[in-house]
Amino acid sequence: MSNHTSTLLGRALILLLLVVVGAVVAARTIGVRLEVDGSGIRPMLSRFNEDAHFDALESDRTERGPSAPTTAGRTVSSASADRRPESFWPAYRGATQTGRYDHPITTDWPDDGLPRRWHHPIGGGYASFVVAEGRLFTIEQRRAREVVAAYDPNSGVELWTHEWDEQFQETMGGDGPRATPTWDDGRLFALGAGGELRSLAADTGRLLWRTNILKDAGAGNLTWAMSASPLVVDNMVVVLPGGRAGRSVVAYDADTGDTLWTTLDDVAGYTAPMLVELAGVRQVLVVTAARAAGLRVEDGTLLWDYPWVVSNVPNMAQPIVVGPNRLFISASYGQGSAMVEVTGTGDGLAAREVWRTNRMKNKFSSSVLHEGFIYGLDDNILACLDAKTGELVWKGGRYGYGQLLFSNGHLVVLTERGDVVLVRATPEGHDEVARFPALAGKTWNVPTIADGTLFVRNATEMAAFDIRP
Repeated sequence: MSNHTSTLLGRALILLLLVVVGAVVAARTIGVRLEVDGSGIRPMLSRFNEDAHFDALESDRTERGPSAPTTAGRTVSSASADRRPESFWPAYRGATQTGRYDHPITTDWPDDGLPRRWHHPIGGGYASFVVAEGRLFTIEQRRAREVVAAYDPNSGVELWTHEWDEQFQETMGGDGPRATPTWDDGRLFALGAGGELRSLAADTGRLLWRTNILKDAGAGNLTWAMSASPLVVDNMVVVLPGGRAGRSVVAYDADTGDTLWTTLDDVAGYTAPMLVELAGVRQVLVVTAARAAGLRVEDGTLLWDYPWVVSNVPNMAQPIVVGPNRLFISASYGQGSAMVEVTGTGDGLAAREVWRTNRMKNKFSSSVLHEGFIYGLDDNILACLDAKTGELVWKGGRYGYGQLLFSNGHLVVLTERGDVVLVRATPEGHDEVARFPALAGKTWNVPTIADGTLFVRNATEMAAFDIRP
């Protein structure tokens, strides 16, 4: 392609984006929500009046339960708190952040869908739910405030809220907080779109401590805001503000909020830090705008890194650990996927590329691993890769830029338009088993499964469905 042609294409793309942005802004003034799908180009149109929505939300919370104060609410006693493993989903994509619910679910769905337990309005944003000790938590946008909310998972009744002034708005990506809160040992760690990090008592919402990770690191916000959920490990809260001067990754004391260590100089990515074991070494795995890297848990020392630079935007999808020393990483925008092998011992680790392919391009949907095969959305089409070779096994089924989980030999897919779909996780081919509409409107939030209940939400609705066998 000539430089002249490339320049013309670039100008055409900019013009198209300006037209889309202008149309989105204009639509809001007449009570219509004009959004773009995950491609950034195709429109999604729905009727939406923001003031009417929040009026309805506030009325719903008042009518269905006790009023939700800003610092404390109704307490669920510790004696009644559910501590069974299957009742916990304490972090983004589950306890191990792998998108797996390793407990039985029903795969024989009625024609009209799973039984719905409840359905209510919710504030905006792209965070998902976490579940612990009989409570359901998320963070949402309500008018000009970010709100951390706790709900009764059996009814959807609001138990408490904690909020602060913040209103992140971005025309293409949408409004509201992105990062899913993390629960640990009776505390909830919530990160807002503008970098506000708060530790709350999970039973009441009482503030324990707060800081702003962007201000602490001297970093600017990303185009689509702080999105990487906090990681809690060894009583530390690890976050990715992306600050220079060795402050790209920061660990705070979970009890006090004091800074314990900082490391790297990279611009932040949208991928949440993970606790993993590679080559026999327990480590914090991060993906920045420049690389994937393993960090020593105790002090953030760099153990290994692998260059991973995505055109246009930093990485979004979560990596997958494959076996004792391999790591699958994927991105869209033409990047594709790679399998990375980490070898060595102790602090002497090194990474090498095993294979690379453009047949799986996770955008902001993360893949799952099952019996040696990787299942995920290649942009907006479901695909299966052989984890050993990187070869494409099959590709089929358009689900938009949705999200998926694995359970009981199946994929539970929440499509971009709010349908819930059951697909067999098999290398034999694409096999869609069931589908039903769960939510209305654009849906980018990751679903949650805990104690036989499927929890889903988007920027306007939340719902729970019985998925017990």
